[in-house]
Amino acid sequence: MNELIEELKVKLIELLNLTDLTPEQFDDRARLVGGELGIDSIDVLEMVVMVERDYGVVINSQEVGEKVFASLAALAAHIQANRPGGVG
Repeated sequence: MNELIEELKVKLIELLNLTDLTPEQFDDRARLVGGELGIDSIDVLEMVVMVERDYGVVINSQEVGEKVFASLAALAAHIQANRPGGVG
């Protein structure tokens, strides 16, 4: 799981253009949406597409998205639990 979290940190920093943040500074328990990172609805759509493309995990409702994107740790747990083949 830690490997997945570290991988997601790098991907999200690049995807969301968080240039002032390093993976070491990325708190995996901090709020993603509605937190200090300034992630907006367009960013959420980009994250949904990345999760589906890179991990084969579909986030198909706003309710699921709100839980999944609560924090990096929640996102990693959701990906690990829902990856095709259950390989984490």
